[in-house]
Amino acid sequence: MATISQKYSPAVNTSPYYGRQLRNFAIKALITLFVFLILFVYLLPMGNMLLVSTYSQAMLSKTPTSSIWPTEPVTFTYNGETLPILKVPLEDGTVRELAMVKSTRRSATFIDPADPTKEIVWQGNWRQLEPVETFAPRFENFRDAWELANFPRLLRNTFFIAFVGMIGTLLSCICVAYAFARFPIPGKNTLFLVLIGTIILPSQVTLIPTYAFWSQVSAWSESMGLGKWGTGSLVPLILPHFFANAYNVFLLRQYFLTLPRELDEAAMIDGAGPFGILLRVIIPQSWPAILSVAVFHFVWAWNDFFGPLIYLLGNRELQPISVGIQIFNFQFGPRPELVQATSLMAMLLPVLIFFLAQRVFMRGVVITGVEK
Repeated sequence: MATISQKYSPAVNTSPYYGRQLRNFAIKALITLFVFLILFVYLLPMGNMLLVSTYSQAMLSKTPTSSIWPTEPVTFTYNGETLPILKVPLEDGTVRELAMVKSTRRSATFIDPADPTKEIVWQGNWRQLEPVETFAPRFENFRDAWELANFPRLLRNTFFIAFVGMIGTLLSCICVAYAFARFPIPGKNTLFLVLIGTIILPSQVTLIPTYAFWSQVSAWSESMGLGKWGTGSLVPLILPHFFANAYNVFLLRQYFLTLPRELDEAAMIDGAGPFGILLRVIIPQSWPAILSVAVFHFVWAWNDFFGPLIYLLGNRELQPISVGIQIFNFQFGPRPELVQATSLMAMLLPVLIFFLAQRVFMRGVVITGVEK
């Protein structure tokens, strides 16, 4: 048996199949390593945010050679005094953790926390001794930021703006995209090209006339005793989304065109009208595109800063989280741990929604591929 093994094992190790498998493994390993490196670099700022948000103010003032982990010095209470514990090298070559009772320029007196009755005099520069530290993340920063920034109010305003605007975007864009994809409208292609052309129109071009329009609306509504319906209210941030936008219409229209018209004809034979076809045929087959539009708009509205800053200037009770955090950063700039804590809490919900919707995206891709 040994002779047979020695005779055939070299042939197995040098076979073309073995070499091909080894090359495939090496390629996959290199690609995986490259992806992990990119992921590490991409997530590095988020990791830094998480670490800084759990620092104490004393930790932020440490030297660059200190530990990056949130730590705090270990102390010992002796005769009503809080004493720092340092790592002290002794003459016998050992290093012990001792509490410093008193110090001079060239010497220090220590006691052992386990036996504080005996004092140890140490000669040398005690300022160079390393303090004993323990891992102590300060999660109270999130509580302080939550209360100081009034996060419940910011979240309520932001969620209302994003959710109602998302509903308006879906209702309007689905109807417009359905009309462009299915109805024989005269000059439909020309109208669609004009609509797509508005994508390249900078928002700064329409900023002044749009703001002037909402200012007039606000003045008219106040004169009629209806309150503010323009500037200083949430209406300019929500109502325009009920009139569709070119990007989402383009995305939905292109997806609707991939659906076979035979499904529409089968529904028409069963007595369904255009609205019934939209509800029972088009929408059930287009959930991946619809959810994509919903998530894109929700995240965009959640992060929108310029619009709320312009239209809600002076009305702090209606400000969303983007403007509220910016004001909080100006007020608590010397407290980076609170600034990072607010940033993490602000991005938590969009990230969670993205990961939850990711499963629906993949399911839609798989189902669509199988059907086709």
